[in-house]
Amino acid sequence: MQSFRNLLKIPALKPKGLCGTSGRPIQHEARYWRSLRSTSCAARSIGTPLRRRPGLAAASAFAFVISAAIVTFSNAESIHAESPPITDSEPQRPLFRLDEVRKHGRDAEEKWITKGNKVYDITNWIPGHPGGEVILRAVGGPVDQYWNIFTIHKKQEVYDILDTFYIGDVDPQDLVDGKVPVEQLADPFKNDPKRDERLIVHSARPFNAETPEEGLNAFITPDDLFYVRQHMWVPEVSEHCHKLVVELADGEEKEYSLQDLKEKFEEHNITATLQCSGNRRKHMTNESRSTNGLQWEGGAISNAEWTGVRLRDVLKDAGVRIDDFPSDVKHVQFEGAEAYGASIPIEKAVDRFGDVLLAYKMNGNPLAPDHGYPLRLLVPGHVAARSVKWITRVRLSDQESTSQWQRRDYKCFGPNIGSQQADWDSAPAIQETPVQSAITSLRDVTPHSAEDSKLLQVYGLEEDSIAVEGYSYAGGGRRIIRVDVSADDGRTWHQAELLPDKGKGAKAWAWTRWRWILPRHQAGRCFVVKAVDEAYNTQPGEYEPNYNFRGNLTSSWHRVGYRAKPL
Repeated sequence: MQSFRNLLKIPALKPKGLCGTSGRPIQHEARYWRSLRSTSCAARSIGTPLRRRPGLAAASAFAFVISAAIVTFSNAESIHAESPPITDSEPQRPLFRLDEVRKHGRDAEEKWITKGNKVYDITNWIPGHPGGEVILRAVGGPVDQYWNIFTIHKKQEVYDILDTFYIGDVDPQDLVDGKVPVEQLADPFKNDPKRDERLIVHSARPFNAETPEEGLNAFITPDDLFYVRQHMWVPEVSEHCHKLVVELADGEEKEYSLQDLKEKFEEHNITATLQCSGNRRKHMTNESRSTNGLQWEGGAISNAEWTGVRLRDVLKDAGVRIDDFPSDVKHVQFEGAEAYGASIPIEKAVDRFGDVLLAYKMNGNPLAPDHGYPLRLLVPGHVAARSVKWITRVRLSDQESTSQWQRRDYKCFGPNIGSQQADWDSAPAIQETPVQSAITSLRDVTPHSAEDSKLLQVYGLEEDSIAVEGYSYAGGGRRIIRVDVSADDGRTWHQAELLPDKGKGAKAWAWTRWRWILPRHQAGRCFVVKAVDEAYNTQPGEYEPNYNFRGNLTSSWHRVGYRAKPL
């Protein structure tokens, strides 16, 4: 593999013969050093009119080339060395006070950061930064806190790229014990919302948590128990200031406020399940081999009623021929306020039965910050990674999104392929999900309990029994037609009752809950469940044949052990 520097064609400039005592004013000297840098990435000029961004294609191409440096949170190779120190033989660089660095923040024409004790002018890097404009959170101050979060930056190739934007050092007068003071480091998570203590937390920063049993056993998951999947912090977004930009294939753009969407388009309600591609990943790890990523059990899935306007209608208003779209438009790309990006095929985006929404309500309430307030995309029947939260841009393109989460994550490989052998370009991005089911509740019921007695009467039982409940779900809007359950590890099978919950939408976008009650004396030591959808797709029995190192789309039979309690 070529190095980042070769791919970017950024030469390692080491100009000689210039020093801080050359007689030039220090600001002029800094500009001189910057003029010597190579800036091969596509720079977007400040003040580019809203309707066209000519440099966008080049910047997007740049972002894809260096997508290996994109932000990610798991299994990132860390190198804790800083950039190579300047030796005595190299010229002395300018010194900058921290007050001067702060002047080069988000609103300045030239945008600076510090890393360690060095100062960098990254103005021309921002359009091609793989993490998008999230880097603007750090300009005018230290980037160290963010690199400690996004540890994939800690590679020598990335240090080499950053070094090409180096313009000087922090003045020693502003250092404490030789370092930039800790109070200069902003905590990007400080404004994250409070979460319900019942959520099962897998990581706190960024926050990732699954729905507890009580949320999984209801058809509609309560807002505060809906599973949370964050790749970064929750952005601070105002409903009154939020804008959505639709960018057509020719570069033309149209902007909508949230109020525009609510007033101009018909409102729709869709009941849809969202499921993380890593749901049940821990089951694959336990039953097969180690997998990379958050070790979700069966709760990275939830169901809600979503309210919003159809993406199809908005695209039509923006000028897209939705029933005869241009042949060169293959994908619709989406960007969120925190720099997350994804895309779906154009066919899904404009399908009159696809129910893709720009949603602003969840279960009748305004979206919670963790779930995309004030506006998110809902792509029912597809993996949740495509339902971009805090959506700010919709773009028609001949290519899928160049983001890390589209090109180098949320894909599956053969059981013989490890992370070092994976050819990411050869595998399609996950869109629709396979048939899935899980046991969420396994409990003893007895006729001696008034509540249990009523349940047993419904099933014609008068003895101690076991109630087994769970969910089943298939992507693509395919209806669940059968759930098979076993009390003896798959030797004999029975059909569970499919509970009569009703969802809204053109297809079966919501999960199907199920229940099975059997006399206690018939129970073995292991309960198993598998579901069948309307296309007669069913779940595989074993994990190893479907193993992939990322643990995505784990859907093998779910097994839960049982040990009878003394009567």
